[in-house]
Amino acid sequence: MTQSLFISDLHLSEDTPHIEQGLVTFLEQEGDIDRLFLLGDIFEAWIGDDDDSPLALRFADAMKRVADAGTQIYFTRGNRDFLIGQIYLNQFGAKLLGDSECMEVAGESTLLMHGDLLCSDDVDYLAFRVIAHNPEWQAEMLSKSLEERRALAKQLRTMSKEAASNKAEDIMDVNDDTVRSVMAEHDVKRLIHGHTHRPYRHPMQSAERIVLGDWNRTGWCLRERGRSLELREFSL
Repeated sequence: MTQSLFISDLHLSEDTPHIEQGLVTFLEQEGDIDRLFLLGDIFEAWIGDDDDSPLALRFADAMKRVADAGTQIYFTRGNRDFLIGQIYLNQFGAKLLGDSECMEVAGESTLLMHGDLLCSDDVDYLAFRVIAHNPEWQAEMLSKSLEERRALAKQLRTMSKEAASNKAEDIMDVNDDTVRSVMAEHDVKRLIHGHTHRPYRHPMQSAERIVLGDWNRTGWCLRERGRSLELREFSL
């Protein structure tokens, strides 16, 4: 019986030690897990796989303990940690997933995404995303010193928060037509994603969309146990 955990949107930083410790405690309490899916925005920002910050080192060490216990870890890039790469993930044997990946979950082919691409009404963000995912832009970013990248990441976070405060709530949620189109394109009846911070199991016509929650005062996870799925909230 396959047992898996799906989490996203922890937004880890040096300012969130309670979330970092909460993650460690949560994984210890969950016990034997076959698969751990980290579906993006695990970090509040990621400045490159050469990041030597204490947080990056602690996280890699914590994940290595999980991997050494027999858990296969998968990582999907989010809109905050889109620069993360296989070099860093190799430290704990994680596999990098693409923006849209189909895997068997609870006996059914399931589409896994971070979720930002589903918010097609947020045209300003999607325009920035095209730029930020351009290999030339990324190469230029990664050529800067760690100090420069940290300063730029802080600036981008500030700009992002200011932009979000001026957007209508529905713009930052998924577009239903986009959801249906993406699920039809991948021929799946189940979609799991994060990003929107609106945890819920949305029934669709002969299908389902499961949204993971963000971590703050509480944590959220989706647990697969055999053919059952449970979305739950827990204290940190």
